[in-house]
Amino acid sequence: MTRDYASISLIGRILVGILFLMSGVHKIADPQGTQQYMIAMGMTSMTTLLYVGAIVVELAGGVSILLGYRARAGAWLLVLFMIPTTLIFHTNFADPNQMIHFLKNLAIIGGLFYVGMYGAGRLSMDAGLERVESITAEPRLPNFKKVVNR
Repeated sequence: MTRDYASISLIGRILVGILFLMSGVHKIADPQGTQQYMIAMGMTSMTTLLYVGAIVVELAGGVSILLGYRARAGAWLLVLFMIPTTLIFHTNFADPNQMIHFLKNLAIIGGLFYVGMYGAGRLSMDAGLERVESITAEPRLPNFKKVVNR
């Protein structure tokens, strides 16, 4: 990947990561409103558990994508989160706003598929860790036996 493509990949990861981080922070800032919305959409049981789970997934996945640390796993986690979220909260196609949210979520899932398949790119913690592992895995000097004269 050339430097230009690596930079574009980084910018894309930042934008997607910020989306999930902001969503998680918004849920933390308005727990009652978030849970009331969940109840209004038919999620009447285990609302608190699902609320906490959504925060954990959005923050962990968002940080993972943003930093490019275990980005593939973070992307797949967010895909697994986004599919039911989209189907539960954004299928009222009579409402044009909900149709836009549905399509937006499909686009986000598409971007997450890309990160899940191809990784975070050259400008990521994953790539840096791979470089370090490749350097430390290959011996640079031949092994010499230590000779001690007694």
